[in-house]
Amino acid sequence: MTPKPTLSTVAREAGVSIPTVSQVMRGTGRISDETREKVLNAARKLHYLPNSRAAAMRSGENREIGFVINQLGNPFNAEVVGGVVDLLEAEGYLVSIVDTRDDRDRQKRQLESFIQHGRGGLLWVPAVDTSQDTFDMLAAQRIPVVTFLRHVRRDLDHVGIRNTEATATATRYLADLGHRHIAYLGGTDETLVRKERIAGYKQIMAERNLGPGLVWSCEDNKLAGLNAMGALLQAHPQITAVVCNGDMVALGACLSLNRAGKRPGVDVSVFGFDDIQDAAVATPALTTMAVSPHKLGRKLARALLDRIADPDMPPVVSEISAEPIIRDTTGAPARSA
Repeated sequence: MTPKPTLSTVAREAGVSIPTVSQVMRGTGRISDETREKVLNAARKLHYLPNSRAAAMRSGENREIGFVINQLGNPFNAEVVGGVVDLLEAEGYLVSIVDTRDDRDRQKRQLESFIQHGRGGLLWVPAVDTSQDTFDMLAAQRIPVVTFLRHVRRDLDHVGIRNTEATATATRYLADLGHRHIAYLGGTDETLVRKERIAGYKQIMAERNLGPGLVWSCEDNKLAGLNAMGALLQAHPQITAVVCNGDMVALGACLSLNRAGKRPGVDVSVFGFDDIQDAAVATPALTTMAVSPHKLGRKLARALLDRIADPDMPPVVSEISAEPIIRDTTGAPARSA
């Protein structure tokens, strides 16, 4: 088996010293263009790649970032990850992504592995009921951390969404259309995000004297939304509109209506949340509260870079407002309603 290429083998191939190869790889030193090109050609020929972890140990700078997220399979999260990776890779960072699936024990193992293998920063959606010990571990390691979506600590940077404001906007829009029987559909756990979204929905229901509201739980995926919408209308046929916990639930709800011979936006209005790419291309196109997941990911990455650049600055909280995108799945209630 051919030995792994090293600084020494590159130096031998290029006919220069090991320190010269090291300087070329790091972009330092006064090296002539001719010598630099010789070294780079030798490195390409031998498929040499610098050892970033060794370089980090020498410089004290680690350019690997960990992203601990929940439910990576959700297209919203996938689009956020795309934004994070695009910005951080452009800045010379490598991003490692893991999915906790909202399991705090799995999360603890993943975080410990990140620390043991060296990460220069952490983007993190904390699992439900994350232990104090986990926060203490991260504080002790002095790793730059930015939490995402779930704002659970005031002493950490955070990027999130104004959830209560967003669902209040969606519910108000439906009420202004004339809907009087509006349900909240989606989500199963009592995460801070879901509590905030339900609070916005209930706020408008109370303001408009529309009753206490009806919250119908289901997993945040398309199949669950399909099944839940059918069960909701069977149990509560008076419902003419739903505000959904996310676009995947909303898309499933629309599919359920289609299969039942009902028209989303005509017989029952459906309002999503996130504005994933599928929302615009669905048939019918989904009305939703847009947060531009890819841009949100870039904003999250930028917050971490700011923290890395200035470790001692006060914690920064950045929450964006969602924008209503009105498409085809909302309309005035049918006359029969």
